[in-house]
Amino acid sequence: MGEQQFDVIIVGAGFGGIGAAIQLSNLGYQRILILDREDDLGGTWHVNHYPGLSVDQPSPTFSYRFEPNPYWSRMYAPGSELKSYAAHVAEKYDVRRFMRFNTTVEGARWDEDAQVWRVALADGETLSTQFLIAATGFLCQPKTPDIDGIETFAGRVIHTAQWDDDVSLTGCRAAVIGTGSTGVQVVPELAKEVAELTVYQRTPIWVLPKFDVKFFPAVQKLFARFPATQRMVRWYTDTILEWSMVITMWKYRYFKVFNKGISQFSRLYRMLLVRNRELSRKLDPDFDFGCKRPTISNDFYPAFTKSHVHLDTNGIERIEPDGIVSKDGTKRIIDTLVLATGFDVWEANLPAIEVIGRDGRNLGKWWRETRFQAYQGISMPGFPNFLSMASPYAWVGLSWFNTVEYQMKHMERLFGEMQQRDASTFEVTEAANAQFLDRMLKLMEDSAFELGSCVTSRSYWFRDHTGKGEAPLFRPTSVRSAVKEQERFPMSDYAIH
Repeated sequence: MGEQQFDVIIVGAGFGGIGAAIQLSNLGYQRILILDREDDLGGTWHVNHYPGLSVDQPSPTFSYRFEPNPYWSRMYAPGSELKSYAAHVAEKYDVRRFMRFNTTVEGARWDEDAQVWRVALADGETLSTQFLIAATGFLCQPKTPDIDGIETFAGRVIHTAQWDDDVSLTGCRAAVIGTGSTGVQVVPELAKEVAELTVYQRTPIWVLPKFDVKFFPAVQKLFARFPATQRMVRWYTDTILEWSMVITMWKYRYFKVFNKGISQFSRLYRMLLVRNRELSRKLDPDFDFGCKRPTISNDFYPAFTKSHVHLDTNGIERIEPDGIVSKDGTKRIIDTLVLATGFDVWEANLPAIEVIGRDGRNLGKWWRETRFQAYQGISMPGFPNFLSMASPYAWVGLSWFNTVEYQMKHMERLFGEMQQRDASTFEVTEAANAQFLDRMLKLMEDSAFELGSCVTSRSYWFRDHTGKGEAPLFRPTSVRSAVKEQERFPMSDYAIH
């Protein structure tokens, strides 16, 4: 059987891949293939289903603008509703038919002679495609901590990204490693179930109250019958998120007082919930708001006031078959170890697959030997007919949907131009890429990343996790600016043939 050929191959069936498929299908492409290593669509919202999982941005904002969902159960929807929403969108826009699951992509190489991408699968099959889109997301490679003795632990080890719903933790003596956004969600839920819980915190996190409300059926019916009412709610949630991020993170130089104000508000919130001064001090971050992903919760801090929940900030010396030994010599006997240690963004994910472009340029190697860069957060010179949605300077706003939708606009304009010219290849020019990178670096000079105190944050937003140096995940602009730019970037920034 000959090699299968496609117009477009999309790697990843999460919200990025679904959005890209919708856009390209609207442009008339039908030989589309979406490949995903999991057994169903949804990306991180399919993989993650740990206790307490929910969105940490308002649900009206955390959705496609072109496909509002009037049936969110609450302002901050549980993860299962995001999974259902992904399925709904894929069915409504008829892109599920393009999907092939349980298929791992090993890598892709540009064939200059044939002017196609050769995509290698783990089972040995090779596919060819005119256009290749990586939609693997930033959070797709679970990270296991490098702790002495972890492989000797005799009990259960559960990573939050590989949760087993059939396992009951009732009555267990458990430990959670990690107090990032995942830890903040999972700790209160485990505290309700286990007999004893120890939380190992390396770095505190800024926590704000969760202003959550339930959307009763009457409200859902109102949203469904009069969509303008939900658009009004979204305008409010969009505006709050946009204002908060631009002011506290990207314009730190001019609005430092607002950044400090939010920090103090978070401290006051914690002190109201945690009256024990020593415990409250251990939970207090010593870095600026915005250096590390903040989170929202109404029950994270109260969980530590329970007698069977312990916070350990001494650091882990080693793990033994029956427990964990802290650096102060304290050993806690446990039977279940929960890893809320997040994802390996920099080493295993950028890029998530090996991509070899023109003249043998290896994308991962090129990024690391030069610096992380991507024109408009989506394309790179030396990689014809290739777009990467989770790229340097791609993430705009706190909602991933903001990024996906501005990139869909980019695709609409770029592929529309290709069709108008009856062209077969596109490639961003070196000059345009360099100019965009210079502009992003200049904008970053006003940010909390550059001017704030981030050294102790150990944030995955920084390439080396030291809170200094490169922090190229985010596009340091407003969402509005990113969207508008897709309507007017010069087409001469691309070499189209």
